[in-house]
Amino acid sequence: MLELIEEVKRFRDDRNWKRFHNAKDLALSLNLEASELLENFQWIGSKEAVEKNFDNIQDELADVLIYSILFADELNLNLEEIIRKKLAKNEEKYPINKAYDSNEKYNKLK
Repeated sequence: MLELIEEVKRFRDDRNWKRFHNAKDLALSLNLEASELLENFQWIGSKEAVEKNFDNIQDELADVLIYSILFADELNLNLEEIIRKKLAKNEEKYPINKAYDSNEKYNKLK
């Protein structure tokens, strides 16, 4: 994963784009790319959307992940660390014995 992160940053740096990549603009770009991903599913079912737009879905997801990497870099965040921290929080909110096979939000689990 570290090699991939470095490759993304190298791509950015080779084009001198870091100066445009502040937290606000990266967050905006991340949201825009996520919306472009979502657009693939507009007005059709999930299965049909994936079949019809699979290549574009891959491209848009890649854009979301690239901007996520750049956003984390801008804020000096360690992706592995913050993901593991969030998983630990989710583990507490969604214990297996309550959350298994349920799509309920944590505050509605029984």
